[in-house]
Amino acid sequence: MTTLGSQFRGGFMKTMFQCNYTELYLSFNDFHKVKAGDMPEYDEFCLLELKDGRHTAGKWHPNDYRNKKSISGVFGRGGFDTIEISEVSRWHSFDRYNLAECLKDESTKRINIGEWIEDSDKKAEFGGFYATAAGDFPKHEQYCLLILNDGRLAGGRWDQWRGKKGGQFIFASALSSFSMKEVWAWTPLSSDDIFEREEEREREKKREEELNRNPSADPEKFKYGTDINVYYKMALKKLRREYPWAKLAQMRKKTPYVIVPRHGLYIFGQDNGTFGDERVIREWTDGSTADEFVDFLCEYTKDAVKDSDPAEKFKLGMDIEVYLEQAYKNVKKDYHWLDKKTAEEYCQFAIKKVRGDWEFVRKYKGDKKYYVCDCASAERFIEIVEHDYQEAAIRSNPVVDEYKVSFGSIEIHGWYLEKYIIYKLRSGDYKVSVQAGDRVTGGSRDFFITPYCFEAKSYEEFLDRYLEIVPARSFGLGKDELLPDEKLKGFLGY
Repeated sequence: MTTLGSQFRGGFMKTMFQCNYTELYLSFNDFHKVKAGDMPEYDEFCLLELKDGRHTAGKWHPNDYRNKKSISGVFGRGGFDTIEISEVSRWHSFDRYNLAECLKDESTKRINIGEWIEDSDKKAEFGGFYATAAGDFPKHEQYCLLILNDGRLAGGRWDQWRGKKGGQFIFASALSSFSMKEVWAWTPLSSDDIFEREEEREREKKREEELNRNPSADPEKFKYGTDINVYYKMALKKLRREYPWAKLAQMRKKTPYVIVPRHGLYIFGQDNGTFGDERVIREWTDGSTADEFVDFLCEYTKDAVKDSDPAEKFKLGMDIEVYLEQAYKNVKKDYHWLDKKTAEEYCQFAIKKVRGDWEFVRKYKGDKKYYVCDCASAERFIEIVEHDYQEAAIRSNPVVDEYKVSFGSIEIHGWYLEKYIIYKLRSGDYKVSVQAGDRVTGGSRDFFITPYCFEAKSYEEFLDRYLEIVPARSFGLGKDELLPDEKLKGFLGY
């Protein structure tokens, strides 16, 4: 039996331990009652014995860290997971002890932390250690006593990785954690509300799996069977009366509906993917018969079908170059320096079949795959291309000079104007950058000042045209503020 006295906290070297953790017992013999003048140091990691006899751990966070006699505060266990001091009967320091030397001895079976005492009511003993290195993991949300690789003691709540083996022990705010590589051995401490909720969730999951092994179906709601494709095809047949081009692929652009078992009964439900390791299904409750569900599917998918009319979407044909050429000509009128190579390098477009339907798609420089453009008409697609070509043009035209517009305190819909800068570009054109924010967040936008503005014969007329692009109601500065600015007037060439 080894007795461990108080040691200097921190600063221990990582070491290889020789004792068998599966046969190891720790006896905590140096508990302190919760009382004024005998509380842990601020942020000290402690083993806690609660008034109901359970054991957990946490870091001491007094409400007033300057008052050593204060017993007002909480023990933090991670995130919003805390133990109120009113729940704690006594505490035992982790930070004042290190087990490294004891664990180097392969004969070590039991370690006394503090001087040995006979009275079992005054100490707490823990054994049954496991190691993640051996492939043994706690249950998700289980709070554990930890022996770290440098011999220190700690506690943490096991956060199981989703979809794969392993995890980490959460132990402090902002989800601070000990990785598996930092922990030599662990053993569970007492169950708590968080772990019990997780256990109940797992029990409910198993009950649900058992109920759903042989689900039954309402004969009125599922009179056409339990294959969702049958219902989609029936809805498609109805939709084609109004939209002859309709396809199943167009209907499925809306979040799809599925037929799945729930509580032992088949249901229609909207498939919202997975959250964590669970499939998220929102049950359809707008009717009670199969025909009502088919009518619902018609209405639910109607907009997706209507917006997929190939006569509108591909009215210029299936050659993508026709659309790109039109967009390029439109942009070239104002962004006169843009060349096709620059535009095509910035963003590539194509017409591809995606999940059974033809779509306009794009990918930016550096992307490995194309993404669908959300558009119902050729005109809308050309607008999307124009926007990206404008972005490419601005990016390719470096700034050569700038003028920072002066202003006082200006509020814009709850935000405050922070920056208003006019930039001169290498081509001789101009753009403006406006930035606004509050104490928490903010944002900025850039606008190209079109040649149309500079066709004005006077500075005042220029401002009238310019403020249609950057209106005062949205971006803070109007004609009254900009017209008297002689430096800005000269910077713009008037």
